[in-house]
Amino acid sequence: MPLKPKIADLPRIRSALKLYRVSSYITGVLLLLLVTEVVLKYPAFGIQLELELGGPRGFLAFVPTGTVTGFNLSTGILIAHGWFYVLYLFADFRLWSIMRWPFTRFIAIALGGVVPFLSFIVEHFITRSAHRELTKLERSAAPEPSTGVTR
Repeated sequence: MPLKPKIADLPRIRSALKLYRVSSYITGVLLLLLVTEVVLKYPAFGIQLELELGGPRGFLAFVPTGTVTGFNLSTGILIAHGWFYVLYLFADFRLWSIMRWPFTRFIAIALGGVVPFLSFIVEHFITRSAHRELTKLERSAAPEPSTGVTR
């Protein structure tokens, strides 16, 4: 018989789900920015540009690779995605462990942060699944309504 979440964990589950959802959206957006940055930067795509913040060409500008004089926003996006992916994995682990899901679901959620657009899709289905399970759990915990008739 598969394990089910505990009724006492309902507040923790809601908190874990909120953290997972927020980290999922942030990681997904940063991953899309990272993919765009890779396409712009590397010679295989023929463009070779980096994003510069606060340089001599203005507040935000695309400059040829290796000529960044301001803050290299391309590197900033890379680092930010890496750290938010760590937060995403933590949120994934927290939700997975409280919900007592199988390990394969943990792996499926973790892949959402490394495949472009997948974090948005996985988030939708995981949130829907978690809400369904929470509803079942709340219904099973609710006391039976009394009819007011005594014998």
